[in-house]
Amino acid sequence: MKKVRQQHLRKPVTPDLLVSPSSQDGDLGSECPEDRGNWTGRLDFLLSCIGYCVGLGNVWRFPYRAYTNGGGAFLVPYFIMLAICGIPIFFMELSLGQFSSLGPLAVWKISPLFKGIGMGTILIVSLVAIYYNMIIAYVLFYLFASLTSDLPWQHCGNWWNTDLCLDHHVIKGGNTTFPVNITNTVSPSEEYWSRYVLHIQGSSGIGDPGRIRWNLCLCLLLSWTIVYLCILKGVKSSGKVVYFTATFPYLILVMLLIRGVTLEGAWKGIRFYLTPQFDHLLSSKVWIEAALQIFYSLGVGFGGLLTFASYNTFHQNIYRDTFIVTLGNAITSILAGFAIFSVLGYMSQELGVPVNQVAKAGPGLAFVVYPQAMTMLPLSPFWSFLFFFMLLTLGLDSQFAFMETIVTAVTDEFPYYLRPKKASFSAVICIALFLMGLILTTEGGMYWLVLLDDYSAGFGLMVVVITTCLVVTRVYGIKRFCRDIHMMLGFKPGPYFRACWMVLSPATMMALLVYNIVKYQPSEYGSYRFPTWAEVLGILMGVLSCLMIPLGMVVAVLREEGTLWERVQQASRPAMDWGPSLEENRTGMYVASLAGSQSPKPLMVHMRKYGGITSYENTAIEVDREMEEEDEEESMM
Repeated sequence: MKKVRQQHLRKPVTPDLLVSPSSQDGDLGSECPEDRGNWTGRLDFLLSCIGYCVGLGNVWRFPYRAYTNGGGAFLVPYFIMLAICGIPIFFMELSLGQFSSLGPLAVWKISPLFKGIGMGTILIVSLVAIYYNMIIAYVLFYLFASLTSDLPWQHCGNWWNTDLCLDHHVIKGGNTTFPVNITNTVSPSEEYWSRYVLHIQGSSGIGDPGRIRWNLCLCLLLSWTIVYLCILKGVKSSGKVVYFTATFPYLILVMLLIRGVTLEGAWKGIRFYLTPQFDHLLSSKVWIEAALQIFYSLGVGFGGLLTFASYNTFHQNIYRDTFIVTLGNAITSILAGFAIFSVLGYMSQELGVPVNQVAKAGPGLAFVVYPQAMTMLPLSPFWSFLFFFMLLTLGLDSQFAFMETIVTAVTDEFPYYLRPKKASFSAVICIALFLMGLILTTEGGMYWLVLLDDYSAGFGLMVVVITTCLVVTRVYGIKRFCRDIHMMLGFKPGPYFRACWMVLSPATMMALLVYNIVKYQPSEYGSYRFPTWAEVLGILMGVLSCLMIPLGMVVAVLREEGTLWERVQQASRPAMDWGPSLEENRTGMYVASLAGSQSPKPLMVHMRKYGGITSYENTAIEVDREMEEEDEEESMM
């Protein structure tokens, strides 16, 4: 058995006699869809995955979640949830994509009854791509604003400032002579963000979007232009861009970290960030927060991982890549916390206030707190430019993945028509999403962005991931799935992955879903509370992605014949052409779906027509036979 497995790992050699009928027939060959393509460099896939996972959330969500949930003690549930939920689901998505070489829609040939899962994924990713690129537009706005000798949010006295504006220099100088209640004041950076960038005072709420902010509109147009140019040729172009966008943020992060820890008072922020409070571990909320951070940070369920893996060669070592990306993502989050909180510690000392009064998460950290901290440093425009350039590269990588997921999913469904026109189709998608995102550039656009952020990828995404896990392990079968991985990588997943896929991961995500429903809180932005109709609209966004699953079931059942139960059974089985996309990789039981094989015993037809099979295929058949014998022995026990 050991010898057979060693032979199974050898690189397959496809002889000249192993040629598909379609390649010999000129007419048939001309009807074949254009090749999907593959990554052109050895590190393209790995860097794309790193760039996709390491995004804005690592900088503006993880540090805040850590300090509010036990500081250093938060790392305990964080890494446990990474092992239980993050790594196994990450590996499952990569395996599905690489084995089939299909996007998030076509991959459901594995069980056509559940193709609605792919439809729900595309809906979620489309909504996320709309508002995510708006965040990139905000970053571009601040990036351009940093190209000056004096940052515009450094002082009060501008036309957008109010009487509540208070400069930090005044606070620092005034603390020695009179007390200053900063709770009744507003920093220049906060008023620059809300009153100049957003001009939110021009809107009374989500139902009153106001006028379009043309400077933001131009930034949004620029961000979509950048994204389109980078995905113009699919993974062949984006795979080269990530060599810069996935690595350069680390250089800037290290520079910000070194600068941060050398500032006076930095230790206050770091101590606040990492001081362990182990009593928090007794709270279920901390464990749920850790699981949520893992869930969204790794980007599982969005289809990006599956899409990237579908462009791999069949025997790419995704097992190794899984651990590199997931552990690298976790380490990056921790380092980002040091870079952020060291500066916040310096800022709290300068202002003479506790760290918890300056610490924020999300856009409040990126566009208010950290820009204010930059104004306190020498060469503030330089550090501000570096910070926002880092955010730009972090955001673009994730946006590349979102767009590649949408384009790949649709072109794989219509390869004859869309694949040769992929560049034009990508342009149409970018233009459509840009037009839908115009409402985010209005004076009330931030309200719509918060609504999209809260609901587009909330419980709907969790339902999609839970269903995917259950379908692969229960409907398709855990043994069958492990055999596919064995065929692809040369070894079976161990008990750890099996236990997580079968029980631990679905149970954890189910707990997340229940927690989100039970602890549901209406959306809010500052002191503004969203009206009921906006809440209903948000909930419908999440429900709609879930409804794609039963809708896909109905369509799949109607396409079959027989009684209702027979239709369900037929639709739940893998499609005839499910399996590796290339014929040389269709070994063992997957030879049955080779092109041109129409006999009930297509393997025999294949042997007679081409004079035999390759040694690699023969080895795979032997492995399949041994596996079947093992199954028979297990069933008899």
